[in-house]
Amino acid sequence: MKKLFLSVFAILAFSAVMFAQSVNGPKLTLASATLDYGKVEFNGNGLRSASFTNTGNEPLIIKSARGNCGCTVPKWPKEPIAPGETKTIEVQYSTNRVGPINKQVTLVTNEAENSTHVIRLSGEVLPDPNQSQGVPAGQKTLVSPTNK
Repeated sequence: MKKLFLSVFAILAFSAVMFAQSVNGPKLTLASATLDYGKVEFNGNGLRSASFTNTGNEPLIIKSARGNCGCTVPKWPKEPIAPGETKTIEVQYSTNRVGPINKQVTLVTNEAENSTHVIRLSGEVLPDPNQSQGVPAGQKTLVSPTNK
């Protein structure tokens, strides 16, 4: 009797664990949470894509996608994404600013839990070789009345 009770208990516990791990509803799974631009030329190609899959069991809807500044513009699928389907989000970064790229795109979905996802952009926009780089940081400049 004791063995039967333990066996039934073990089966119920195993079933509960398996049931708890199944996803009910939509679930956005990003292939990567980072878009690495690497080193990009000044005014170079700032378009990158991030792929994702709906790993849930109901249609996924991306309600909104927003860059954290006007230089980061996402384009995402507006139609529902079926379970198991893979799509992409295109991100256009304006490469007319020299220096490190440290931006993000925030996605809001119809998931019941964890409905906000962040894609981080990283990289560096290289200086324009056709432009003067100005005065290096830390050096003083002299402006005379004749050369303003």
